[in-house]
Amino acid sequence: MFDYGAYLRKDKFPLIWCSGCGDGIALKAMLRAIDRIGLSKDEIVMVSGIGCSSRLPGYVDFNTLHTTHGRAIAFATGVKMAKPELTVIVVTGDGDATAIGGNHYIHAARRNIDLTVILFNNWIYGMTGGQVSPTTPFGKRASTAPYGSTENAFNISGLAEAAGASFVARETVFRPQVLDKFIEKAIRKKGFSVVEVFTPCPTTYGRRNKMRSVIEMMNWLKDHAVPKSRAEKMDPQELEEKIITGVLVDLDLPEYTEEYQKLIDRVKS
Repeated sequence: MFDYGAYLRKDKFPLIWCSGCGDGIALKAMLRAIDRIGLSKDEIVMVSGIGCSSRLPGYVDFNTLHTTHGRAIAFATGVKMAKPELTVIVVTGDGDATAIGGNHYIHAARRNIDLTVILFNNWIYGMTGGQVSPTTPFGKRASTAPYGSTENAFNISGLAEAAGASFVARETVFRPQVLDKFIEKAIRKKGFSVVEVFTPCPTTYGRRNKMRSVIEMMNWLKDHAVPKSRAEKMDPQELEEKIITGVLVDLDLPEYTEEYQKLIDRVKS
């Protein structure tokens, strides 16, 4: 049986996450992926911003940074530039990464710097009051949209693809065994990698949107997740409200820290 405890700071328990939150499932998937790769604790730096998902680095026994709201990728970029030999993993949420942190997200993808971003998408600002986030679906309720959001949601994975990321995958916590394989691929990939993780938030999203239990939310994820191979054979009407899962991008592109080092070497010579 897998020993999760070997990677955890047990003195930081119990977790702050609400009953039914999927963040713990994603955490365990991440630890399984790291274990398969064989990385030591000292080879990893895990960086987060502010939010429910961003509390995760506090529970793991790696080098960790819990930083300011929206700036996780900026801090992680600094770490990678200073110590390019380290494996730098960013744990962030839909609000943290794509609202206040949106420009950092876009330009880290554009540079293709070797960071792995595990982005938890629960469609809402879960920790800070249930406000509308950039991924709240159109018409869904939040504390700042009591009659339903009138904004279109960001396509987080599509945004990373368009900006130039080397690797982009999307999965739900309903399929954790698949999720950990995508996280493993993302960490192994050289360049900017994103795994968008759809995870339920029954406390602030579900209760406002007629999904009051985690069972309802998990069943929704099961029923609405469509593998990319199947989605390619479906028409647009069939894909409405569906989550297309799978590896969406897997490219070999120049990586920023390596290219920067080449520049330094040219200048020195």
